[in-house]
Amino acid sequence: MTTPAISIQLWTVRDELTADLDGTLTQLSDIGFRNVEAFGFVSRADELAAAFARHGIASPTGHASLASGTENPFDASIAVPTPEEVFAAAQKLGMTTVFDPFVAPDRWESVEEITKTADALNAAAAIGAGYGISVGYHNHNQEFLTKIDGRFPLEIFAELLDPAVSLELDLYWAAAGGADVAALVERLGDRVTALHVKDGTLEPLPTLGAVPTDQVPAGQGVVALSAALDAAHSAQYAVVEFDAYPGDIWQGVRVGYEFLTARGLV
Repeated sequence: MTTPAISIQLWTVRDELTADLDGTLTQLSDIGFRNVEAFGFVSRADELAAAFARHGIASPTGHASLASGTENPFDASIAVPTPEEVFAAAQKLGMTTVFDPFVAPDRWESVEEITKTADALNAAAAIGAGYGISVGYHNHNQEFLTKIDGRFPLEIFAELLDPAVSLELDLYWAAAGGADVAALVERLGDRVTALHVKDGTLEPLPTLGAVPTDQVPAGQGVVALSAALDAAHSAQYAVVEFDAYPGDIWQGVRVGYEFLTARGLV
């Protein structure tokens, strides 16, 4: 069993990063974070690499579209970088794994569509291998909203992936989709190499396309974070994240970090 390293998805402090990159990294470092998970890094890899180096921070994982084709799933006006561009940028940042963070809901409704997504990610993984970088997938709740032959689409997807392709399980979104997250982690086994340690009351139940209003610091909601961490025998990273938080974001982040250090993670 591995002990996951603590990280934070920089989306959590996206506004702070835009306002003051160095100041934000200083605050993360002061809390204790030594790892971060970058997003939107392809167009600013050099800038981020230099900033991370100044603050003694590593970015072993990152998020970038790999299986979405040429259409940006978040903003159609923004071009999707090629896999080669993604991996070249990831290489500059010293990443070991790039997780695709989103594939549209309608692509999880049939085995045929799930297979297409798996094939696309497997193809990206073959390219990534040439850069020494592995590939994975990060869920939201669309991979759990329907069942196919009694199984969640994400589980079918996992079986169609090349053995080298991993999963980063977002525990909050999986719980929002109706999954027993600890049992799910057990079933997925060594596919799960990272966890998004994110909590909420799930009241109201979040939906894609709307900003969640229920998220709370890790350990203060109803998501079975501790049980899922106990079940994640192959997880290399435990990643703190908020999609949205109405309180003091730095207080929320610190509580998340302390939740993980109390479990013996560093």
